[in-house]
Amino acid sequence: MNPVAFEIFGLEIRWYGILICMGMVLAYGLAYKRSKIYDVDFDKLTDVFIVALPFSILCARLYYVIFNWSYYGANPSHILYIREGGLAIHGGLIGAVISGYLMSRYRKLNFLDLIDTVAPCFILAQAIGRWGNFFNSEAHGGIVSYEFISHFPKFIQKGMYIDGFYYHPTFLYESIWNIVVLIILLLITKKHLAKGSIFYLYLIFYSLGRFFIEGLRTDSLMLGSLRMAQVISLVFIILGIILLIKSNIKNKSTFKQ
Repeated sequence: MNPVAFEIFGLEIRWYGILICMGMVLAYGLAYKRSKIYDVDFDKLTDVFIVALPFSILCARLYYVIFNWSYYGANPSHILYIREGGLAIHGGLIGAVISGYLMSRYRKLNFLDLIDTVAPCFILAQAIGRWGNFFNSEAHGGIVSYEFISHFPKFIQKGMYIDGFYYHPTFLYESIWNIVVLIILLLITKKHLAKGSIFYLYLIFYSLGRFFIEGLRTDSLMLGSLRMAQVISLVFIILGIILLIKSNIKNKSTFKQ
């Protein structure tokens, strides 16, 4: 696939950047609608967004560079080549939570209401952003037969034909899984759950899918023999379950009183 969508005065505009921006814009629009459900001041939410967005991108890139240091240490100038790819979702999520927490304190927002508001927005942006990997011919799985890939649309077959072989379209698997998670989160939004529950469920469901899909990939960020995305996913699953149970037990006790 051609990663370049078009050029403006010789400057290449890549699909990767276009799709990430599209995901952010749609996520922002969804956040506007959800802010009314949770009675979150949208002006304050916008302030959080303005700070959290660049910080999460920085953390996503930093995370990716750290676990690819053998390459970037030898090619430091390439650290800034973000438009060519190389943003780690887990790094971006960690950065978004940290900056979101600090900004919620500064703008006097309830942090749990905030993360419940934006959790579906995260997964929506991720579902769209994954298609940037498709155009960059990255984040794919191992080699598959033509018989296997023939079940996919022609443009997927074409995009996954790299250097004479067909590969698992793992970006597609994750994008579809993210959409499923988005639907689940939207459906349970109005259920009587403790504050923070939507975000905790996001951590659990997204991480479950990511753990298994990551096992198919050939370009995983590694720490020794460990796939970092699987390690972080396990941590998020355990953390999400603990926080979900703890918060809802507390909420149930409060509700009875």
